[in-house]
Amino acid sequence: MTRTVPGRTDHVVVVGAGLSGLAAALHLLGAGRRVTVVERDTTPGGRAGRLVRGGFHLDTGPTVLTMPHLADEAFAAVGDSLYARVDLVPLHPAYRARFADGSTLDVHTRAEAMEAEVERFAGPREAAGYRRLRVWLEKLHRAQMRRFIDTNFDSPLALLHPDLARLAALGGFGRLDARIGRFLRDERLRRVFSFQSLYAGVAPERALAAYAVIAYMDTVAGVYFPRGGMHALPRAMARAAADAGADLRFGERVTRLERSADRVTAVVTDVDRIACDAVVLTPDLPVTYRLLGRAPRRPAGLRFSPSAVVLHAGTDRTWPWLAHHTLSFGAAWRRTFAELTVSGRLMSDPSLLITRPTATDPSLAPPGKHLHYVLAPCPNTALGPSAADWGDLAPGYRHSLLTELERRGLDGLASAIEEQCLVTPADWQAQGHVAGTPFSASHTFAQTGPFRPRNLVRGTANAVLAGCGTTPGVGVPTVLLSGKLAAARITGGAPPHRRAPRPRSAAARDTRERRPA
Repeated sequence: MTRTVPGRTDHVVVVGAGLSGLAAALHLLGAGRRVTVVERDTTPGGRAGRLVRGGFHLDTGPTVLTMPHLADEAFAAVGDSLYARVDLVPLHPAYRARFADGSTLDVHTRAEAMEAEVERFAGPREAAGYRRLRVWLEKLHRAQMRRFIDTNFDSPLALLHPDLARLAALGGFGRLDARIGRFLRDERLRRVFSFQSLYAGVAPERALAAYAVIAYMDTVAGVYFPRGGMHALPRAMARAAADAGADLRFGERVTRLERSADRVTAVVTDVDRIACDAVVLTPDLPVTYRLLGRAPRRPAGLRFSPSAVVLHAGTDRTWPWLAHHTLSFGAAWRRTFAELTVSGRLMSDPSLLITRPTATDPSLAPPGKHLHYVLAPCPNTALGPSAADWGDLAPGYRHSLLTELERRGLDGLASAIEEQCLVTPADWQAQGHVAGTPFSASHTFAQTGPFRPRNLVRGTANAVLAGCGTTPGVGVPTVLLSGKLAAARITGGAPPHRRAPRPRSAAARDTRERRPA
């Protein structure tokens, strides 16, 4: 029997209106709880925020949306529908990969299209390997989802289930790079199906093969983009929560929690005192533990994922060969992962994610203008340059990044920029992200599943955690699940989902969209 919050849970305060907090709020509302959401920012979203510069609308967080049905589960909990609230555009290709040797591969999520592309790129033997890899990824996803991802753990003993044997039989406890190599010999293709381990904070040669489930999400399940940008998702979730009766309080910072014995009795902000029966806490782990006044005992301190430098560039031109998402791989591979996770050096030959959201939604920029988002992985501030160091490093790094991008085909990029924003680990740290990384604790074996910081904290009976630092982990799908799992700790189980309504008329949607978040 999974542990749940004891006693009354009629009124729940959710701290943080990011994706996990909003998912928790919707699931709680669907189970009949009264919900108050408190957010320090003036808009919802958390990491999935929005910045407007000179008419350019910048998503400040994730740019990739996979497995949207997990978001729809939260809407369905209150009888609503993601698809009635948000216009999701499937991306074809999901990614375009460009390699240092000049070759290009379009990554399709439809099996036939991807098989044909792999055959064009690397020949029939690799196409046959891709077919076998896809089957393995689908089996891996089925073996993991219900038992190891979409679940609350109270003890490592919960792993003792037939699904564990299935996962072991699939090679899930081997190494990711080696397992992908059983299907694909072309080193470039192996990169496409293993780079995702960086999301989990582990190099492919050290990551568990089980993390290929992230490649499943990226290369099989489908990649989508919401019109209006990724920020449209939390904005829609907030509106659905408000329509379902949630009290959304923006621009209020939580300063402390009031307690009586082992229960939180009120959430105190810089504006108000909000009495509650239970609380869901979504800030980064150190902030949450500081509010609770206690942290779980771990034999070793947490290890954190690499960070990233992000350059947002609003330009007066674009480069048509860029897809919505383009992976620009450097020639080096293992060395750059060692730099990110071992030596703490900036990548000497970076692999970059370039996102061009205006390829799908031109309204995110002024007429005739374009928006580009460049993500360059870098060491976190615990391993590499400190937050203070980045004050001196940032200008030079921006220059070297632009130089490298121009060398790789974005000729004239520097002179085309009209609006820009450079985000470094110092900025992430200033936002409260420990070790200057927005990707939280890495997914080493000792920080995965039942070994990851749990969403219940010993010594506090009615506080539950959600977000990327707790179970199940980092990424939009898993963060949405963390909110669902937090709600289940309070309600005693996942609430039955009411049938989602049919999409409403365009006129009805337009009226609703004019309502403030």
